[in-house]
Amino acid sequence: MPKKWDKRVLCVLMQWDYCDRSRGPGGDKAVFLDTISGLVADAQPFWYDDYVNDPAQLRRLLLEKAAACKPDLVFYASFRDQLDAATLAELNKKSQTCAWFGDDTWRFDSYSSKLAPHFTHVLTTDPFCLEKYRAIGVKPILTQWAALPQGEIPAEPPAGGKFSYDVSFVGGYNRVRAWFLKQLESLGVKVAVFGPGWPAGKVSPEEMLLIFRESRINLNLSNSISRDIRFVLSSPRALASYLRYTKTAEQIKARNFEIPLAGGFQLTNYAAGLERYLDIGREVALFSSPEECAGQVRYYLANEEERAAIAAAGLRRAAAEHTYQKRFEKIFTEIWG
Repeated sequence: MPKKWDKRVLCVLMQWDYCDRSRGPGGDKAVFLDTISGLVADAQPFWYDDYVNDPAQLRRLLLEKAAACKPDLVFYASFRDQLDAATLAELNKKSQTCAWFGDDTWRFDSYSSKLAPHFTHVLTTDPFCLEKYRAIGVKPILTQWAALPQGEIPAEPPAGGKFSYDVSFVGGYNRVRAWFLKQLESLGVKVAVFGPGWPAGKVSPEEMLLIFRESRINLNLSNSISRDIRFVLSSPRALASYLRYTKTAEQIKARNFEIPLAGGFQLTNYAAGLERYLDIGREVALFSSPEECAGQVRYYLANEEERAAIAAAGLRRAAAEHTYQKRFEKIFTEIWG
């Protein structure tokens, strides 16, 4: 089947989770390489994991790869200091370059703003950084994280179905999440927890989506340092983290779309701009504290039809608008027309 764009894209990505082979495959292949491969004539990976601590060699090998494959576009999913101005200047002589900056809510000043001016195209997931980019002479393309369907989009979940869990959470361990879950437990809410660092351990992408669909309520918990004074004062380490950690702003993440696309009901903390993508109260439910979360859990467990209606509406919205294919179709249309 002919691809939508007769272009060649060189994708500069990490193969392993945070470039650590022991953590297993990362998401870059499925999210970026496979999605782009479905839209362009040729997409080739440049995996930089083995050179992540040797930027000079990484940049030399990337230039050699680009010279060999002659891409129309070099796409880079940003991580740390893999690329620099000199390397991008060489790439820009023969190709367009494009960077995905997915953490601008907390590292625009320290990272993105320094590298972005050297790319042909810049993608940001933070609408509140658009003016900041323009102020440094960059015309950004606003995009967002999204979800990957696993096979066919599931049918809308009916009210009164069978579930394996009342409340679940899937995500890596951190102190903020551990504190929040402990607060919920003290309020009488038990949560089935899965992910790296928790006793149940990491689950596969397929298992994760099954958990989303088989849970009456899926919690989406913050990955940022909490400003709740109870957490800040819960231990010396929590206080120290709060004072020095830069990741203090809530972000819209892929999980916001993965849960509804699997047919799950999502109860999440608020991230600025979420209402641009999901209708609050109709397609997703929100909480702002452990107490409010516990109250929402009790409410939606007792109101099955309303819970199922929100899950079904979220599924319809995610399937129609919030897949990576939809995201990259818009991106490439803006770049190539």
